[in-house]
Amino acid sequence: MTTSQKLFSLFVLFINTGFFAQNSDDVTIESTKLSDHVYMLVGQGGNIGVSVGDDGVFIIDDQFARLSSKIEAAIKKLSDKPFQFLVNTHWHGDHTGGNENMQKLGATIIAHENVHKRLKETPNRDNSMRPKAALPVITFNDKLNIYVNGEQVIVFHASNAHTDGDALLYFTQSNVLHTGDTYFKNRYPYIDINSGGSIDGYINAVKSALILIDDDTKIIPGHGSLSNKAEYKIFLEMLETLRTNVQTEIDKGKTEEEVANNSAVTKYYDDLNYNWNFINSEKIKRAIYKSLKR
Repeated sequence: MTTSQKLFSLFVLFINTGFFAQNSDDVTIESTKLSDHVYMLVGQGGNIGVSVGDDGVFIIDDQFARLSSKIEAAIKKLSDKPFQFLVNTHWHGDHTGGNENMQKLGATIIAHENVHKRLKETPNRDNSMRPKAALPVITFNDKLNIYVNGEQVIVFHASNAHTDGDALLYFTQSNVLHTGDTYFKNRYPYIDINSGGSIDGYINAVKSALILIDDDTKIIPGHGSLSNKAEYKIFLEMLETLRTNVQTEIDKGKTEEEVANNSAVTKYYDDLNYNWNFINSEKIKRAIYKSLKR
């Protein structure tokens, strides 16, 4: 295993076990109001969506377990209603780490059926299995409609994008889209090949969401600041460009190592500083290569 592959494997371990939350004492949960009753919460891990109203509190993702009390306090500032539902956009630990705590606070957990499977079958960092309270109790296959706090929320599955269990949510009245990790704003995305992710699925996820939204839609990305349709389309263009560039190299008979070491494949986006932490240009090239060669 090469050094880059070891680092990539380590990154997978980090996001699935909550390593990034080890130094979370100074984390502040910041909320941004997006509509009369929909908010975006940013802390440490995946961005959280919250809807508050007469029906109670509806939550999208919950970051790490050790942040649950801070997340609860931030939500209580928005509403004193009980927690009703929590949707996991996928199975990674920086989006599902607080599941057990949220369930204890009253939230019914909803997710794609593959999220339930992966959470149930994949051990924690200490090789322990997740308790039943951390697992979704309602699962869906393709799409789901939730009517909460005065509006319809469309929940739909994106096949084999970031993972094999991705869900995107669109608040039809508030005109807010939560993409989960099918959108990393201004940075290379993480395509979790080992969890069923693929470049083509990623591209299709964005295209599917673009059908629903308009120029005024507020987009909560899985990671990054609040976004909009114009920026989302730039992300799609990046995905399509890199796919084309890697496929061109494959058609020339190039190996994974040759593609990974070819700076021209990602140069345009490297110059725009799309590299971040563990997902740099080499790793996105390797992920796309593996995805296209399957």
